[in-house]
Amino acid sequence: MSHSNSTQLVVAITGASSGIGAATARVLAERGAKVVLGARRLKRLEDLATQIRAGDGVADTRVLDVTQHASVENFVAETIALHGRIDVLVNNAGVMPLSRMDMLQVEEWKRTMDVNVMGVLYGIAAALPHMQSQGSGHIINVASIGAHRSYPGAGVYCASKFAVWAISDALRQELVEENIRVTTVSPGTTESELAEHISDPAAAEAMRAFRATTISPEAIAEAIAYAIAQPAEVSISELVVRPTRSPD
Repeated sequence: MSHSNSTQLVVAITGASSGIGAATARVLAERGAKVVLGARRLKRLEDLATQIRAGDGVADTRVLDVTQHASVENFVAETIALHGRIDVLVNNAGVMPLSRMDMLQVEEWKRTMDVNVMGVLYGIAAALPHMQSQGSGHIINVASIGAHRSYPGAGVYCASKFAVWAISDALRQELVEENIRVTTVSPGTTESELAEHISDPAAAEAMRAFRATTISPEAIAEAIAYAIAQPAEVSISELVVRPTRSPD
């Protein structure tokens, strides 16, 4: 993040205990941002914050459950209490329990929507009023290549990511006069824990094959850093980041 405003940006990241969230925290902190890390697993967050501080970065941690509106509101409020503002919110928390529709995994469907869609909406609801009052801000929503096409066994997951894409694009258009940027980042297959939560053995096996070619979470973190680093008058509204060798 090279432009002069990039240092000392206050960045709140959901789902920061592993994968893309953790990588984004490390990359942004290295470049001078003050990061506030939210997730359910406090020990993982504390370990990450310790690493960041060892490199002279600024990191704070908060327990966060994105399925609870009050928890997300508190996360953003505590970010502002720490640093006086919130410049960037990275809505990254997500789950990917895949199964065929005829397995009728209704509870998994509900959790997918609660985390992937309501979690993003709660983040927007918490951060947007502060960004509007300070006259600037950047909301980054992590979607997926599943926001652009659907796959067997991934219908509900893809639906949740289509929703993130739709929410982001409407929000971007609503905020064009307000100096608030909105970016959707759609990762292709990325090394993460997401595929470890697939209950359907056939879907899990298919996903192992699908994920034979992956990129590192740092690649997505670099894309997020790129979007943030643009001059204020430039909005990177969408980034699709996939492995070079990925046909999908």
